[in-house]
Amino acid sequence: MRFLALLFLLTLALMAYVRLAPTSKARWHALPDVTEPGDVSEPGGFLAVRRVTAPAAEVLSAIEQRALATPRTKLLKGSVSEGMMTFQTRSLVMGFPDHTTVAVKGDLLVIHGRLRFGKSDLGVNRGRVADWLETLGPLTVPL
Repeated sequence: MRFLALLFLLTLALMAYVRLAPTSKARWHALPDVTEPGDVSEPGGFLAVRRVTAPAAEVLSAIEQRALATPRTKLLKGSVSEGMMTFQTRSLVMGFPDHTTVAVKGDLLVIHGRLRFGKSDLGVNRGRVADWLETLGPLTVPL
């Protein structure tokens, strides 16, 4: 019985930490250097790069609308006019935060989704990035 009580308290402590730990906006509001379209799976994240066929502001506005329509997602930093935005999406049960940064660099749309805690996101970021890209339709060139 004590073991279950201790396990319950540890779970509550973990949940509190995950939900209340401060987020360094500057750390997450950054992108890797990219020069070519493509997809890169990485431990705990996913990077998608596409050529854009529309003005950057139009592409970023469409992404912003789609991102903010994603459950439990908020804009963490940036704006369409800045040319780069970082969103935070939390998991339903535990509230684990994932960060997705979006920018247009020249003729490339760069979307980088990654987890904050742990080592594996079980493909969640890949799925989210794919969903966001799907809504862009002709604004980007498919791979």
